[in-house]
Amino acid sequence: MTEADLVHLRRCVELAGAALADGDDPFGSVLVLADGTVAAEDRNRTAAGDQTRHPEFELARWSAENLPPPERARATVYTSGEHCPMCSAAHAWVGLGPIVYAGSSAQLTAWRSEWGAPPSPVAPLPVGAVAPGVAVRGPAPELADDLRALHRQAFERIG
Repeated sequence: MTEADLVHLRRCVELAGAALADGDDPFGSVLVLADGTVAAEDRNRTAAGDQTRHPEFELARWSAENLPPPERARATVYTSGEHCPMCSAAHAWVGLGPIVYAGSSAQLTAWRSEWGAPPSPVAPLPVGAVAPGVAVRGPAPELADDLRALHRQAFERIG
């Protein structure tokens, strides 16, 4: 991870904290253009019952509506957690560039298992299993404790 990567990933963790504070699961994402400009950001918005309101999916949709294909291909999506299969597919379908994530699906699955949480209704596949052409970097060990704490709070709230 570069220092620039960590700056964007820390923002993703902040957005995840904002999602948690608003009753959503703690996930946040930032879309960064090739020149380093932050084009868009979002956080999880699933508390109302629509489990498709993931920030990664929203950024894929936003990019399809606002960026030409070549610009999408050069953009990077930073995210607090590795994309789920739905978001991985959306990312690939709109032709976004690399994904950089703070925490992996494997980490989250292990934490949830440790806490006795029920398994996800969707298989926790890594991005490469769903979108093999997308370059991926992560996890960021520097942020593992912060992510674990956010997800623990979310589990305790509903568990």
